[in-house]
Amino acid sequence: MKLSGNTILITGGGSGIGLAFAERFLKVGNKVIVSGRREHVLQKAKEKFPDLITRVSDLNIESERIALLDWVTANYPEVNVLVNNAGIQQRFNVLKTDAKNNWDYFNKEITTNIEAPFHLSMLFAPYFATKEEATIINVTSGLAFTPFAIAPIYSATKAALHSFTISLRHQLSDTSVEVIEVVPPAVSTDLGGAGLHTHGEPLDAFADGIFKGLEEGSKEIGYGTSVARLRMSRNEVDEYVENMYSATKNSIE
Repeated sequence: MKLSGNTILITGGGSGIGLAFAERFLKVGNKVIVSGRREHVLQKAKEKFPDLITRVSDLNIESERIALLDWVTANYPEVNVLVNNAGIQQRFNVLKTDAKNNWDYFNKEITTNIEAPFHLSMLFAPYFATKEEATIINVTSGLAFTPFAIAPIYSATKAALHSFTISLRHQLSDTSVEVIEVVPPAVSTDLGGAGLHTHGEPLDAFADGIFKGLEEGSKEIGYGTSVARLRMSRNEVDEYVENMYSATKNSIE
């Protein structure tokens, strides 16, 4: 994708990976719109980067996803890049959940991580296909390839988004729309709750690495430990998953 002169919508862009991407896109000459559920988070982001355009939007609600499309295309018709970044991670022991009475809690992870990016991609793709150049970037995870057993729904949702991204890339291959997958490892953000990723890759180094991949024209961009996981054999995956579970299972017992 071209790295400047775009109008870019980033979901979950008020903090973490989304805001790090927004900062870098702004620096190289793009107009950047960030959306999120929490107005105070978006306000803090705008205080830090005054050129940001912010929009409060709850992507778990179908009508709000449609409203976001309508608002962006009406007010910023030149929009040509969508970054599906919003996501949540929940860690739990399936034997200690109340899935009968508390399914909404777990279903929120499915809605945020699968339904929202699927729907937004399908909403924006026809609009983007009329552009001379456009890009959809889906942020998945190294856990799409090597499941993290204590975050089973998160891992499965990212695997689904990875699969969807491949199909989307093929379907749009005869159009002007590029489809790129960003595959983070653990990154030092508040994903899943404050303090859970303190041993992850430094956020700025990760974001710089991803932008290097974008500059090089890569369609599937990993960083750090996720690079090797993209091409692991099944035996290597099984061993990796077992080792991760052995090291972390006590945290959900």
